[in-house]
Amino acid sequence: PEQTCHSVQHIFNLNCQRDYRTAHIVTLQIPPQQSILTGTMKIIALLTLLLSHGTTNAFSPSSSSSSPQKMAFRPSTSHLFSQTTNNNNANNGMELSRRDIFQTTAMASLLTLLPSSPARAEEEGTTTAIKSVVVAGATGQTGSRIYTKLLSDKTLTAVTGGVRNVDKASKSLPPAGTLSHLDVVEDSLDDLTKVLTNSDALIIACGMNPGKNLMRMSAAAHEVDNLGTIKLIDAAKAAGVKKVVLVSSILTNGRAWGQEKSPGFVATNAFGGALDEKLAAELYLRGSGMDYTIVRPGGLKGKAPVGALSVNGEDTLNAGEISRDLVADVCIASLTDGKASNKVLEIIEDEGVPARVFNGLNM
Repeated sequence: PEQTCHSVQHIFNLNCQRDYRTAHIVTLQIPPQQSILTGTMKIIALLTLLLSHGTTNAFSPSSSSSSPQKMAFRPSTSHLFSQTTNNNNANNGMELSRRDIFQTTAMASLLTLLPSSPARAEEEGTTTAIKSVVVAGATGQTGSRIYTKLLSDKTLTAVTGGVRNVDKASKSLPPAGTLSHLDVVEDSLDDLTKVLTNSDALIIACGMNPGKNLMRMSAAAHEVDNLGTIKLIDAAKAAGVKKVVLVSSILTNGRAWGQEKSPGFVATNAFGGALDEKLAAELYLRGSGMDYTIVRPGGLKGKAPVGALSVNGEDTLNAGEISRDLVADVCIASLTDGKASNKVLEIIEDEGVPARVFNGLNM
């Protein structure tokens, strides 16, 4: 299921929702930015591909291949237009069955929809139309940077800062946007949904503050980074939000790749098990069926960047630091860059390369 869902998302550009408890695929969803007709054709072609392979994995290389090969995740077309032999035919002629005709038609439609290669598909991406954004945690050190940068984006028609105390936030944040009360712990699902209604995108930049929860860090991390964030994701889905960007951390999934004893994991997770709580919210978002990007920064710095942005794949970084300014840039770019759709981005600064002006995601 992991390989199949990955293939469905990256070849067919369909949202693939999985039940992470059973690892079964639950639903396929057409992304909001994709036309219903195109999405439906892709689903029909996908089902035909899977059915035509019977019980075998349609996205796996042939088991008879003895030489290693790089997975391309493209269906084989060698059999699509071949005729089947009818041994009962007196002339030993060749005829095409109805099943073959249906399969050929559907697969031909599929091949016209697929890019020439997965690499090219990721390079080109799909741009999501975003006009209104809500930033949850807009008074935080990272959230305030995201909120301020969004206000200068002339393509947006509405920028809303979700804060716990509107009066206090109005004294520290620029007046150009709109501030709304948003508390992921205290607010009900309905309250959160109302804040997000009519918004195209949500950036979640809120997290447990260790300094304000010294005596109850574990409880606070569970309330904010886990349950509160999950409630906010539910609200986004109920409100019809198209895109969710979640600010998380490198090593969130560290236990899965043997990093639970690494210095970075031990030090970060000491704050109330924050990494474990964040992971629960990450998995929930990935199974929500919504278009998402999970941004996992390294150690956060309040200063301007001194090194170039380094964007890496999921579960690859166990150390490194990054300016909050760059984190904000990546979160904003992820709203509309198709290359970031349904991806986990781990980011740090490459201090061996001089810092330069942010110019989009180079992945």
